[in-house]
Amino acid sequence: MSVFFFPSLISVKNLETGRSTPGVKMFFGHEIVNVELLDEPNSGKATAMLPECTSAVEGNKQADTGPANCGPWRSPCVSLEGQLRAANSLKYSLSEKKEEENVEYTVVDCFQQKFGPAVLHLKQQCVVSIAGEGVNLCRHGKLSWLEIATERCIFLFDIFLLGPQAFKNGLQMVLEDKNILKVMHDCRWISDCLFHQYGVLLCNVFDTQVADALQFSVATGGFLPHRVCTLEECLMEHLKISSKWDAIMKCRQQMVSENPDIWFLRPFPASLLKALALKAMYLLLLHSSLMDNLMSDLTAVVHGYLNAYRTAPGDHLGSTKCFFMDI
Repeated sequence: MSVFFFPSLISVKNLETGRSTPGVKMFFGHEIVNVELLDEPNSGKATAMLPECTSAVEGNKQADTGPANCGPWRSPCVSLEGQLRAANSLKYSLSEKKEEENVEYTVVDCFQQKFGPAVLHLKQQCVVSIAGEGVNLCRHGKLSWLEIATERCIFLFDIFLLGPQAFKNGLQMVLEDKNILKVMHDCRWISDCLFHQYGVLLCNVFDTQVADALQFSVATGGFLPHRVCTLEECLMEHLKISSKWDAIMKCRQQMVSENPDIWFLRPFPASLLKALALKAMYLLLLHSSLMDNLMSDLTAVVHGYLNAYRTAPGDHLGSTKCFFMDI
């Protein structure tokens, strides 16, 4: 059950008393403990108790009845049955997707079926990667796509179609969750956009651009690079990814240069959707590689700590009292 919506139910019956509630009754999500299908007399078939619902923000406005009615800046809802069906389809494993051709992703362009299960899945994660696409991505620009990847799933949120309600109905909670690490590359622009346009205050971010510069500083004895690296440069440097990725990114850049407003074209080109999914997936892998490199010095010092006493003669350990050891 998603906690971001207030289901409004018709044909509600109290099973203990047998009484039916006339009209439409609205419930909070946490109030619904169990749902059963009623086989009403003379109906000839079972009647679902949850035929429609309205979003928490839109209140009693007309509910969206299907994916065909979804449009820009609308806030249709997630039915219980739709959430259960979609939850079973949230399957993806980075370890099983080594080849770019087989990358799998879920486009979330409507609040029905996909949005609720996607947010619930993200809320259960410790680490996610986040990237955004649009025109002039800052407080003065426009966000079109928000890509979020986990170890098993890649979600492409169509912000152009979902509108601000995407953040109010769950994404803001994920982005502001201090217990979820967000892996990003150059978070400055999207942070500015999310805060000023959607009121989202990003926190607990691992920036791969900063981590790459820090690693350079450690390797060179304190010097900083003359410029920060792009995501493509970091991927080539740390992951040694294949030339297929480079070809995909060149194709992406060419399409964007020919039409900067392509991010708002619907239906969206499948080749660009694939590029968005790969970008989010590789961000997670880049985070792992950078962490391994940044932690190598600490690991070496800890290794020395481990052997400080156990490999030395025991004569100087005559006392059980603790004492400080110079490093």
